[in-house]
Amino acid sequence: VTALYQGISKLKAAEEAEGGGGGAVSNEDKVAQLVGLKSKYANNIAVQTFDVDYYRSLAPELQTRFLKCLDSGRENPDSNMGCYANQPDDYETFRPFFEKALERYHKVDLKVKKHTNDWNFAGVAGLPADGVLDLSKLGLPPLSMRVRTGRNLNRFPLPASMTREDRVKLEQEMGAVFDQLIADPQFGGQYVSITPGHAKHIDDKAYQELVDSNIMFKDMSADPYLKSSGISGDWPYGRGCYMSADKGFNIWVGEEDHLRIMCMQKGVLLNAVFDRLKAAVDVVESKIEGGCARHPDFGVVTSCPTNIGTGMRASVHIALPKLCADGTERKAKEIAKTLGLSVRGKGGEHTPIGKDGTVDISPSARFCISEAEIVTALYQGISKLKAAEEAEGGEQAAAS
Repeated sequence: VTALYQGISKLKAAEEAEGGGGGAVSNEDKVAQLVGLKSKYANNIAVQTFDVDYYRSLAPELQTRFLKCLDSGRENPDSNMGCYANQPDDYETFRPFFEKALERYHKVDLKVKKHTNDWNFAGVAGLPADGVLDLSKLGLPPLSMRVRTGRNLNRFPLPASMTREDRVKLEQEMGAVFDQLIADPQFGGQYVSITPGHAKHIDDKAYQELVDSNIMFKDMSADPYLKSSGISGDWPYGRGCYMSADKGFNIWVGEEDHLRIMCMQKGVLLNAVFDRLKAAVDVVESKIEGGCARHPDFGVVTSCPTNIGTGMRASVHIALPKLCADGTERKAKEIAKTLGLSVRGKGGEHTPIGKDGTVDISPSARFCISEAEIVTALYQGISKLKAAEEAEGGEQAAAS
């Protein structure tokens, strides 16, 4: 019996060491590593923002919690952002650090600027006189349009610090919300899960088909940044997807944020997909016990500081064959950057462009910009990028 007691003690210690991230690195070792990386990785915002004096000013339990936010950037020093929030209140608890990191990444001065969430188009600069963001007026055919946002529940840790039990419980509790959506003729649809043993579990083949159709998110466990942060932990437990009857409104559960809410459709009116997302977000948030996490100055709380504020990404797929004549999006990216736009492959980041030069474009800003301003910026950006595409054709003709 004594041997059993001693064995339990040692096994528990081993379990705790394993949970510490592959080798139980001490706080002091983490600090030394972060300091050592400063001179080598100038573009790692978390590393460059880390301040030893600030760290030492924290209570011991907060020191450990703070350092965990930086695990991804410390273990993957080639990171750009290099940190993730682990709890809904981390942006306030560690405000001196996160405020500086947000300013560096989003290129804003938070002493003079404050984030405001606003879905109302009234007064938005650059909005057409009739308020309609109609792509056909730019001479474009119906395009694939997608708008998404992230939400995290107040009552749970953020994904980086969730246990398997947390992930499974969150998915189970969201099941009641999805049941209400499914029963509503406005939405309908179904929920599918990849959590082993879940009542709505689907097999690997069905899951991959949804991934290939861009309805479900891909396996996160191979991503080194998400793995180091803890976000991809316990894969595939607590992961699933709600799909409306028309597949135009989806909610991912258990990805980088608790919820990724998105609407998509093929058409010419950006307002339509934007308005549907707003309606969907309002319905979902109204049904969540305890509400979703927000910061009074920083807006919607997201795991990654790059998404905080609106958590929104609005994008379209557009063919730019002349700008992508070399088979890459290089030139399109160069032009888009000056317009405040990001360019990705047709299937998202790190994917190739379409054979006809189709790329995914979206405004880069998420923070200190309103939801309505993001969609308006997308419309303006499409107009300017289309003009650049047409001008590229003229330059090629002149050169030949």
